[in-house]
Amino acid sequence: MTLYGIKNCDTVRKARKWLEAEKIDYTFHDFRDDGLTADTMSQWANIVGWETLFNKRSTSFRGLSDAEKTDITQDKAIVLMVQHPTLIKRPVLVNQENILVGFKAEQYQAWFA
Repeated sequence: MTLYGIKNCDTVRKARKWLEAEKIDYTFHDFRDDGLTADTMSQWANIVGWETLFNKRSTSFRGLSDAEKTDITQDKAIVLMVQHPTLIKRPVLVNQENILVGFKAEQYQAWFA
């Protein structure tokens, strides 16, 4: 199981703390330090939908050019998320082919029940 995110993100910290409190083994992958490939992003988008992964509320999104913000398709979103990993909603928890985006303790509890 791998938890993807950014180490200084508060939501990622909450997810890591929850996993550790529940004694669930996981590997942490930092988007910024370790990067992400377009193939990984495509796989995730095919499973959960690019709209679930792409964070239009982020400061990074607001910083994009008008051309980058318009007519977003899955392919365009993947390119943007690879270029700007902070556009990805965090954290992303991957267990084989199952993916959970974001963190809410009750969702994690249900996922591991």
